[in-house]
Amino acid sequence: SSDDLQITITGLQGHGGMPWNTIDPIVTAAQVLNGLQTVVSRRTNLTQSPAVITVGMIQGGSAPNIVPDQVRMAGTIRTYDEKVRAQLGRDIKLSTEKIAESAEAKAEVSVVPAYGTTINDEKLAAQMAPVLDRAASGKVAKAPLVGASEDFSFFARQVPGLYFFLGVTPDGQDPETAAPNHNPNFFVDESALVVGTRALSGLTVQFLETAQKSRVATRNK
Repeated sequence: SSDDLQITITGLQGHGGMPWNTIDPIVTAAQVLNGLQTVVSRRTNLTQSPAVITVGMIQGGSAPNIVPDQVRMAGTIRTYDEKVRAQLGRDIKLSTEKIAESAEAKAEVSVVPAYGTTINDEKLAAQMAPVLDRAASGKVAKAPLVGASEDFSFFARQVPGLYFFLGVTPDGQDPETAAPNHNPNFFVDESALVVGTRALSGLTVQFLETAQKSRVATRNK
């Protein structure tokens, strides 16, 4: 699952040469950032589900000699279990607010649900695995847990779903050294589109044939 995290730390602006007359939101934000990591390592039962909290943006200040009044932070929360997901949201809010309070600052915490966990339907996956194997000429492997999120999860909550990855690393390159997406060096080998088309068309035909056989069997009962 994926949740969007936004935190605003409000302090008291003043001169950088006299920080005792200020409430420094930058220092407080640094402490909050460290505190978020202990939410995972010390308050989350990782035997239930892995969890990740990443802050990817920090904004604050406009001059080197001024303690600003606010710092804004934004990040993402990832896990695979709904109970862990809910607990992370509560612990993030608690940790952030208490750290800010200890510095006499104020913290506003917003955790906005983005995407659910994408889970393949076991029966559908078992039915379609041979189709994928044929489409990829046997080059199929079970994917490990992935920290990325996908809006396909909304569909899979309503009907049985099957989500798979299409490898696009050029032949001859070690996938371990290939640049991932969200990286400026990411490169797609377009010949993979042939495999993808073969896989999707094969899945469609197999699904329709299975559905037709099921209808016939139901009528003959």
